[in-house]
Amino acid sequence: MSERVIGVIGGSGIYGLDGLTEVNEVHVHTPFGPPSGPFVTGRLGDAKLVFVARHDRGHRLLPHEINYRANIYALKTLGVEWLISLSAVGSMREEIRPGDMVVVDQFFDRTHGRPSTFFGDGIAAHVSFADPVSPILSGALFSAACDVSAAEGSSFTVHRGGTYMVMNGPQFSTRAESRIYRHWGVDVIGMTNMPEAKLAREAEISYATVALATDYDCWHEAEDDVSVEGVLAVMKKNVDHARKVITEVISHIPAQHECIAANALDHAIMTDPALISEETKRRLAPIIKKYIT
Repeated sequence: MSERVIGVIGGSGIYGLDGLTEVNEVHVHTPFGPPSGPFVTGRLGDAKLVFVARHDRGHRLLPHEINYRANIYALKTLGVEWLISLSAVGSMREEIRPGDMVVVDQFFDRTHGRPSTFFGDGIAAHVSFADPVSPILSGALFSAACDVSAAEGSSFTVHRGGTYMVMNGPQFSTRAESRIYRHWGVDVIGMTNMPEAKLAREAEISYATVALATDYDCWHEAEDDVSVEGVLAVMKKNVDHARKVITEVISHIPAQHECIAANALDHAIMTDPALISEETKRRLAPIIKKYIT
């Protein structure tokens, strides 16, 4: 039985994990440039964890400056099969209160100018992305978050399912935008899960998000408009809860990687292998070697 390797991408306010043993710091070089920062590997229970801070330590990277391809490529080379994204978001629904968690199941991508595929330059591939979130991993996260909430006296609510609108940023929404997004039916809004989720699917990594609500964006007339000061105040509690969820979820993740992402590239690569250059095969080997040698 192969060892479970679980990746965690820490969002705003989450720059490390507690409780790891056998901790090492790993620097990974990728053909797509440098990742957000060093990767921390360690053990939590009977699983290996690989952690990276999306915005780097000290939060020095804006959402559009993050090298998403390098992050996912590096996680793939480190053996990650299950990837948990922790992401601070604004709530677009009255019932999703600041401090709540949402285990989303859909994304609406409004980003631009961010490289969103490993392919191109002589190799074409089109993966299925109708269901962008791993149902197995999201189910495990929902169960774990509910357990943590119950242990905390139900101090926050866990919502299962919902659409995460990914905006480009780095500015927050205008009031008009926020109202239109609500009309479109989205549930939370943030700036970082795209193209992260798309790249994870191309890399055949099962991906799921725990969205940590910090505010009501600027649509809610009875609440203050979103501000960094307000976000940080809620974030402190969110970070503590999120770390407990990571500890709890380990026992819920299966040993075998059998999920919608596990064979995402099967029949997805359109290019005749004979036409793919040796340099491209080498560069993409961690991702395509199961299909193209």
